[in-house]
Amino acid sequence: MERSIRETDEPGNRLRRELSALDLTVFGVGVIVGTGIFVLTGKVAKENAGPAVALSFVVAAIACGLAALCYAEFASTVPVAGSAYTFSYATIGELPAWIIGWDLMLELALGAATVAVGWSGYAKALLGDLGWNLPPSIVGEKATFNVPATLIVLVVTALLVLGVKISSRVNAAIVAIKITVVLFVIVAGLFFVRAANYHPFIPKAVSTAEVHGGKAPLIQVLFGYTPSTYGWAGIFAGAAIVFFAFIGFDVVATAAEETKKPQRDLPVGIITSLVVCTVLYVAVSLVVVGMQNYRHLSVDAPLAEAFKAVGHSGFATIVSVGALAGLTTVVLILMLGQSRVFFAMSRDGLLPPGLAHVHPRFGTPYRITIIIGVVVALIAGLVPLSALADLVNIGTLFAFVVVSIGVVILRRTHPGLPRSFRVPASPIAAILAVLACGYLMLNLPAETWLRFLVWMIIGFAVYFVYGRRNSRVGGPRAEAEGSVPRG
Repeated sequence: MERSIRETDEPGNRLRRELSALDLTVFGVGVIVGTGIFVLTGKVAKENAGPAVALSFVVAAIACGLAALCYAEFASTVPVAGSAYTFSYATIGELPAWIIGWDLMLELALGAATVAVGWSGYAKALLGDLGWNLPPSIVGEKATFNVPATLIVLVVTALLVLGVKISSRVNAAIVAIKITVVLFVIVAGLFFVRAANYHPFIPKAVSTAEVHGGKAPLIQVLFGYTPSTYGWAGIFAGAAIVFFAFIGFDVVATAAEETKKPQRDLPVGIITSLVVCTVLYVAVSLVVVGMQNYRHLSVDAPLAEAFKAVGHSGFATIVSVGALAGLTTVVLILMLGQSRVFFAMSRDGLLPPGLAHVHPRFGTPYRITIIIGVVVALIAGLVPLSALADLVNIGTLFAFVVVSIGVVILRRTHPGLPRSFRVPASPIAAILAVLACGYLMLNLPAETWLRFLVWMIIGFAVYFVYGRRNSRVGGPRAEAEGSVPRG
């Protein structure tokens, strides 16, 4: 841990401290408010929870809130780039840290590519409203090469290379547009709410025998539950899906090394952004299911289609603009987080150290940022990734579980370490975070678990082929730098 903190001041690997608590909060809101509000609300209401989709958001928020408290303590105590990877490195060890870093690729890089594909869909719809119809071969999930998705990733990459402060300013401007549109949806939508659409608020559970095998939630496969939708089972299954909507508050922790006063600002940024977004999610979901019967909600664009259903297509265009703004910030901040995780892993020797070099003028890890940008752009251009949302979720939940366990370990191994923020009721809160996130993981499809295990096996192979041999802790570099070798 002490080495991780010392390394933040090494020449050539030093990031600039330019972010405030407000910047971090805006980052958090920018990445959280996006796919959840503009897409998942309709999907979960129609297929899982009915009007009680708001409760699915609350359940997911509780699990995230418990994990957020653990992130806040860790980030303020060990203000080093890398988020869950660094926290695991400092408390549990190098191999678990590598697995977490590898796991975060599911959340950050693939998540950014997935959102970029969604961005291209909204861009196509908006341009179509303006009379510019793009051919399906260059836009949308079925495109031969998705040009808009690729372009937005490359633009975001350029912003990240130019500096975190410039990125935060652009993000703040776009977040302002996005929040304005979200508030517009809430206020304007209230005029079209019908009480009958809320009845029944929690629809009666319905057996769905067609969901079986790999498609069924793991908890049903393990314990023999009959697959069902709606009811309380549907609410919890919906929570496992809308959890994707909350992905991002943990990205705030990846900017710890670029924060002016991390001990104070990081807990404020993490917790405030999560609270603000939870309130917005619940309000929007209640309005949307009140505007249109949940059985008729659109899965692709529920907010825009709900306004069209009540005869206000012009409002739908406004919503599309807000969706574009929202998804842009999500791509930006997910890629910011991925670059900082890889930056930390490179500095520790688990990835090539040259990738951790910081640009002398812009103060950003430009090499790793450009590599990530190119890879994400290619994936977004070539691969339809909507089916990978569950894979992104399980990767994030796994990281939350490890961080929550790490808080308990750190309290025992370093009880005297200065902590500007402490998880209340520890270790109870940390244990509840593990249980809540673990339960949501069990509600994900069995085939998602199989894909996750395959990804982890590949990660183990990469670690033992390269990372273990080049580590600053146990590899050849360790002896040269005075570290204690393995064994």
